[in-house]
Amino acid sequence: MEQNAYALGAHLSFSKGFLHMGREAAAAGMRTMQFFLRNPRGAGAKPLDEADAAALRDFLCEHSFAPVVAHAPYTLNPCSPDERVRALAAEMLSDDLRRMAHLPGNLYNFHPGSRLKQPPGDAVKTIAALLNRLLTPDMRTTVLLETMAGKGSEVGGTFSELRAILERVELQDKVGVCFDTCHVWDAGYDIVRDLDGVLDAFDREVGLSRLRCIHLNDSLNPCGGRKDRHALLGEGHIGMDALCRVVTHPALCALPMVLETPTDTAGHAAELRVVLRHIQKEETA
Repeated sequence: MEQNAYALGAHLSFSKGFLHMGREAAAAGMRTMQFFLRNPRGAGAKPLDEADAAALRDFLCEHSFAPVVAHAPYTLNPCSPDERVRALAAEMLSDDLRRMAHLPGNLYNFHPGSRLKQPPGDAVKTIAALLNRLLTPDMRTTVLLETMAGKGSEVGGTFSELRAILERVELQDKVGVCFDTCHVWDAGYDIVRDLDGVLDAFDREVGLSRLRCIHLNDSLNPCGGRKDRHALLGEGHIGMDALCRVVTHPALCALPMVLETPTDTAGHAAELRVVLRHIQKEETA
């Protein structure tokens, strides 16, 4: 595979354990990866194998990986109006952060949730309150809010909504943002024609210093579609040229970038090769 000068990777299965996942990522030419710590459509998680986590920690260091990303389950809704759903979200988030303590220095990403019929401001306060309960000064995991597509009653479909959550968090150095290219495009931010303008808007509202990870995805929808349907890189409305501009942008190029496109590990490796060749071609043109 072409030399991966960027911190590119993909979402991988955790089913065979931590170390296996790291080896799979390295074999595919990746320099980061993302994974679920538990059932993404439920709440259950296997007992933590501390030795396996330690083996991955050593492997990542030996192979010069960028920070890796654990993704919260989709069922986690920290701003639900249902108290039982909020309690489950708190339980899952607390347990996942306990697990991430065995992989210090890495990232944990979650969707801010759906407010349903609540006022937006109430949902924002609920999410921030949960983070204030669970984040501790000694933790070495950075918790990320993900930019969302704005479908239905999703929280996080605008940069200002993310700022409203973040500014209420007491331990500012423990939180950040994951920028999903499909989601921001679907939310109406035109990263194809005005990437610099979108990043300027993000900087004004949130601050580029808070940006810690990129989800590199194409979209099946036009800009502003608010539907959140990922496409293979170069096969959607964003396109390969614009996605490669994200990868190489001076404000973004050092960040871990994770593919969440609808394919398997071999397909992700092929996509990464196309990205790197496209960038190389543009640089030598």
